[in-house]
Amino acid sequence: MRLIALIAVLATSNLSYAQLKYPATKTVDATDTYFGKTYKDPYRWLENLKDKVVETWFKSQADVTDKLLAKIPAREALAEEWLKLDKLQPARYNAIVYEHGRVFYKKTLGGENVGKLYFREGWKGTEKLLFDPASFKPKGAKEGDVTTIQGIAPSPDGHYVAVGFSAAGAEYSEIRVLDVDRLQLLPETMYPSYGPIGWTMDGKSLFYDAGKVSDIKSPEIELNRKTRLHKLGTQVAADTDFFSNESNPELGIAAKEIPSAFIDESYPDYLIGYVGTVQNEQRVFYAPTAQMKNGAKLKWNVLCKTADNLVRGLVFYKDYVYAVTHAGAARYKLIRTSVKHPDWQKADTILPEAKDSIQSITKSRSFLFVTYSDGIVGRIVKHNLDTGKSTELKLPASGSADVYCPDWRSNQCILFTTSWIQPTTLWDFDAEKDTFAKSIFNSDVTYPGFENLVTEEVEAPGHDGTMVPLSIIRRKDLKLDGSTSAILEGYGAYGISYTPSFSVRHSLALHGVVLGYCHPRGGSEKGEAWYKAGYKTTKPNTWKDFIACAEYLTKKGYTSPSKLAGTGTSAGGILISRAITERPDLFAAAVCNVGCANAMRMEFSPNGPVNTPEFGTVKDPTEALALYEMDGVQHVQPGVKYPAVLGVAGWNDPRVAPWQPGKFVAALQSASTSGKPVLMKVNYDNGHFTEEKLVTFKNFAGQFAFLLWQTGHKEFQPTK
Repeated sequence: MRLIALIAVLATSNLSYAQLKYPATKTVDATDTYFGKTYKDPYRWLENLKDKVVETWFKSQADVTDKLLAKIPAREALAEEWLKLDKLQPARYNAIVYEHGRVFYKKTLGGENVGKLYFREGWKGTEKLLFDPASFKPKGAKEGDVTTIQGIAPSPDGHYVAVGFSAAGAEYSEIRVLDVDRLQLLPETMYPSYGPIGWTMDGKSLFYDAGKVSDIKSPEIELNRKTRLHKLGTQVAADTDFFSNESNPELGIAAKEIPSAFIDESYPDYLIGYVGTVQNEQRVFYAPTAQMKNGAKLKWNVLCKTADNLVRGLVFYKDYVYAVTHAGAARYKLIRTSVKHPDWQKADTILPEAKDSIQSITKSRSFLFVTYSDGIVGRIVKHNLDTGKSTELKLPASGSADVYCPDWRSNQCILFTTSWIQPTTLWDFDAEKDTFAKSIFNSDVTYPGFENLVTEEVEAPGHDGTMVPLSIIRRKDLKLDGSTSAILEGYGAYGISYTPSFSVRHSLALHGVVLGYCHPRGGSEKGEAWYKAGYKTTKPNTWKDFIACAEYLTKKGYTSPSKLAGTGTSAGGILISRAITERPDLFAAAVCNVGCANAMRMEFSPNGPVNTPEFGTVKDPTEALALYEMDGVQHVQPGVKYPAVLGVAGWNDPRVAPWQPGKFVAALQSASTSGKPVLMKVNYDNGHFTEEKLVTFKNFAGQFAFLLWQTGHKEFQPTK
């Protein structure tokens, strides 16, 4: 069928769905056969994003969607509301690093679109603007693209900062080195890179990520990556391939594994080499830094294998290396072993398994901090690295908590606390005295109307009797009569806990919308077992838990099926695409936001191979069947009354290719008999996400406007 551009016919004031026409979408006879079973893939042709016909299809779909969403005036008003709320907070700080008496950080002013790089001479020194990204156009940027700072790495002597610049949501950066004293960029440039990794201790050479190919759209872009070492003042083309499958064939680094080598400044006698995919269990090597001096080939030794079941980072101190493990501890425990002779099977237990789960570990000069969470409330245990004594900190606020130590040479750290409706607060934490004070990087803010909101933490009975945590944000005066529009969000992958965090987007609840956050299996809110219960062959629990949360909201009167919308982002695309194909009657609308909706084809995308440890591979008979179960596209059936659906793609997305939600939309447009709209939104100024507030707020305002339109919210009904 010849591809034609569309054209929505909207003749009546109520935008009759029956008159909505989509761009023509051809089908092809593409199939795959795995272990005796054949799977049809009629929209395979959409995977070729360099094909002009495919580009035209996406553009035509986007035009239809943009014209339709533009008829919802409250969409722009919602984005403006968030921008006004954002301006109330004077500034936000992140990427805070202390080096040689200088504090470097990225600061974003209230209402400012993207952050700028600043520094101070000492913690309380005068703030100075170091670099405004608006003055630089990185490689790969087009005219009109906004430049953002993706990452910073100051040198140990504080004289230089390696900065990763990108634009339009692209995650691959151009690295430039900034001379702090002269406020000048050095001439050498490294592109495309995931960013700077770290420096040698003399501050003269930089470790950075690099690839074997330079085309960021190439299917090979994420394969055979490496850590390269650049000496300042030399040609980048001559940089050393420091750590990779090519330079270190003896380590058995697979093409899909990402190798990253660096020197931990707090433990400078060794080089650390991480090799991994998305798998949480770590594979780490180490080598004496002294071997770098004579130019000889480094002799890397094994620090830990994936079979050692170590997760969530390593901390080095004197003769020991500390780690978190789930071996014999479903909610994790802290252990340690000798650096020179590591034996994780006989490691000492420092903190045994608790009732809540370890989320992260970090250290200051004298202490190691272990952050725990039960999925909602965080706590922190301080472990004295010299005495071995452990104590729980009395935190200044309740909710999610995390601690960060910008200067490992001191015991001065920063505590972050937040909740669903309480803005993030930064506290200066003196670990020697166990005292907290509002940080110099904190800016208090009060958001009008949020005092009228309340949160609830409940559990919904799952399909197999398992109780599934569900967080609810709503107005205090909400009537539980089923008449309210509700938006339920979920993720459930990689063992990532969906802990509470504040967002101005929660102002939607002030409009009488119920906001729900489901915590399905696949995250780690309840530990490793919770994660592995939504992983590969057990992945159906993830969307079934989401369905259980949706049923809870309807049974308890928070909403009803005609008022309920669901959304999932990225790996949450599996959750939402399968929830609505399994229970189309339960949802009025759904958004698949840069979501994986075609799991069987994911490993054939650039970011696919590195994700096979999480979801599986079609090369394995059991995992191929599991991927089929996860695949929303494969489960779309003709003649079914599906909810209204909005697929969202970032054209510059390196993680989830635009054709993932695109194929899902194509299948639904052909199959659904509900007459409800199935639309494809394409963000050409975005990737998987972007720092740009203007782009982000408009993007999510469009998504929520669509959902609230379809759930009948009176503020979000279109005009002619």
